[in-house]
Amino acid sequence: MKYGYLGPEGTFTEAALEQLLAQRGESGTAERYAAISVPDALGRLERGELDGVVVPIENSLEGGVPATLDALTRHGELQIVAETLVTVAFVCAVRPGTALEDVRAFGTHPHAEAQVRSFLRRRLPAAEYIPTASTAAAAKALSEGTADYQAAIGPALAAERFGLDIAEADIGDNADAVTRFILVQRPGSLPERTGADKTTIVAGLRSDRSGALLELLEQFATRGITMSRLESRPTGNGLGLYQFSIDLLGHVEEERVAEALTGAYRICRELRYLGSYPSADGKITPVESLTTDTAFQAARSWLDGILEHGRRD
Repeated sequence: MKYGYLGPEGTFTEAALEQLLAQRGESGTAERYAAISVPDALGRLERGELDGVVVPIENSLEGGVPATLDALTRHGELQIVAETLVTVAFVCAVRPGTALEDVRAFGTHPHAEAQVRSFLRRRLPAAEYIPTASTAAAAKALSEGTADYQAAIGPALAAERFGLDIAEADIGDNADAVTRFILVQRPGSLPERTGADKTTIVAGLRSDRSGALLELLEQFATRGITMSRLESRPTGNGLGLYQFSIDLLGHVEEERVAEALTGAYRICRELRYLGSYPSADGKITPVESLTTDTAFQAARSWLDGILEHGRRD
């Protein structure tokens, strides 16, 4: 099996891939490919060059990852089969023998710089910030001696991968920051229903008339389905035209989820099903007695009885 991930090497996405491979028992056998972008990774997956791709989809501080949400919608009939959570913990890495007092400039990606400003004010107040293409790129350039800075800020994996020392660990402003990553594959058998599942869809409203979004959301509310994420994304077909990326708590094999999706399909211009898969937190989704599979089956049996009675008459 060959798995792609949003590169370069040493990023949080590679750490997410390693977590997923360990969970699937494939750490020692899988090939890895560092893609230059999310569309590059998903395109190679569609063409059969990769067997799976790991990309970030949501961050606890910044919400959904637009590049992933948009690429998933554009790249055919791909399927999410798993997810994992990675704690976003930053370190300040230096070349061996370098002390923080020797740091006159540091390199990192702008998103990382924005999350370590308390550390920078406290320990590197006079250091110049030099933006880099990624946190891993900053660490790689520093290790190769081609950087115009003496420290790189990024994940511990990058420091380890490129032979750097960690001058200070856990330097992020928010210790609870977490990024959610998904494993995407070509369509195949559904992951087994566990009771702690998510279903991801993309819904395009039929019109922008008043109440159109409410009508969609009612499909889930009336069947007791919780949404854990709801984000609007432009369709690309003109200003004011949006579609909605939604995570539902439940599996498509559940009666309540299946019925809600058929209802949504009827009223939407387009409905994309992106997969049902186990939630990374493993929390069982509570289901009210009126929306269990048994309740839906009993209601269907009742209606079948009415229809059968009418046919006998």
